[in-house]
Amino acid sequence: MDKITIVGSGFAALTAARRIRQQSRAAEITLVSPQTDFIYLPSLIWIPSGLRQPEDLRKPLQPFCQRHRIHHHRASATGLSADGRTLLTDQGEIANDGLIICSGGRFLKKLPGIEHTITPCEGIEAALAIRQRLQQLPGGDIAIGFATNPNEPSAMRGGPMFEFLFGIDQQLRDEGRRDRFRLTFFSPAPAPGNRLGPKAVAGLLQEMARRDIATHLGHKIKGFNPQQVLTEGGEIAADLILFMPGMSGNPWFDQSELPRSPGGLLQADAQCRIAGFERTYVAGDSGSFPGPDWMPKQAHMADLQATAAADNLLQELRGETPTHTFKVELICIVDSCRRGIFVARTPKRSLIAPNLRLFHWAKRFFEWWYLRGRF
Repeated sequence: MDKITIVGSGFAALTAARRIRQQSRAAEITLVSPQTDFIYLPSLIWIPSGLRQPEDLRKPLQPFCQRHRIHHHRASATGLSADGRTLLTDQGEIANDGLIICSGGRFLKKLPGIEHTITPCEGIEAALAIRQRLQQLPGGDIAIGFATNPNEPSAMRGGPMFEFLFGIDQQLRDEGRRDRFRLTFFSPAPAPGNRLGPKAVAGLLQEMARRDIATHLGHKIKGFNPQQVLTEGGEIAADLILFMPGMSGNPWFDQSELPRSPGGLLQADAQCRIAGFERTYVAGDSGSFPGPDWMPKQAHMADLQATAAADNLLQELRGETPTHTFKVELICIVDSCRRGIFVARTPKRSLIAPNLRLFHWAKRFFEWWYLRGRF
């Protein structure tokens, strides 16, 4: 009986666990994470407006683990043995015959004054903080933006910030308060969202102009204070700042010999293997993978990587050479609480569809389908 350990409990981890159980009825699967719940992060964008409540997005892991005969070890990873066969945690050591690391990334919080900002994708509490601040503000300035890891530009998650931007704009309009607020979108990139493709960038900027959202682009961010975003191109007034910094690897990676990318992520090959470690794989935000510079950090991409990692690990456990790679594609709906802009990109083509109510409902349907199928 092969003992397989999966670190994490997000999209990549659950997909890897399901895939292994589908392919192997005998494998002993252990899921390691400090959380007892799965959080459906893509729908955090709907918490500020009240379209979603925390309980809608927080699902206990126990039913999933029981259904797929998975043991959940509630603990935080703290290190790894030199050969990868023992995961160190704050609740003891876990031996394995194969390991898949899906523990996500961490946001870089090095800019001065970053404590005056809210990072939406940190979870439900951050989204609730946005809701509360919006309820308290009678009017004023709201600044929303993102940046990347300067040592690894692809280590970023900018898409949700467009959704928070358009969603807050729509929420204020629905509440009859939009005329009391000035919204500004900021980014050190001159063409934010470029990984979505040139057409998508143009479409997003046109949507901002249509909604009377100001932009402050192409200027390095120096820091923040309670009322301003400070950049090399000047200051942006802000009573509320939403900011998504670049991403890096988990702190526990530093307590291992795992190879790292320039940005601090785990260096992987096209099969999601970690170089120098047998039967050790990575999927999702924890990894740095070969591919185009627009390869996204998003749930869909994490699922594709997790499927390849699971299939390859099982091959390796059977004594075979891993052969599976993952498809590189970006698929997302930039939602505004009422409508959505559909964006897709592959190595051969890119597509952006008009802002339609249909896509908002498609995003809500996918949420329902995903959660219903697993929990």
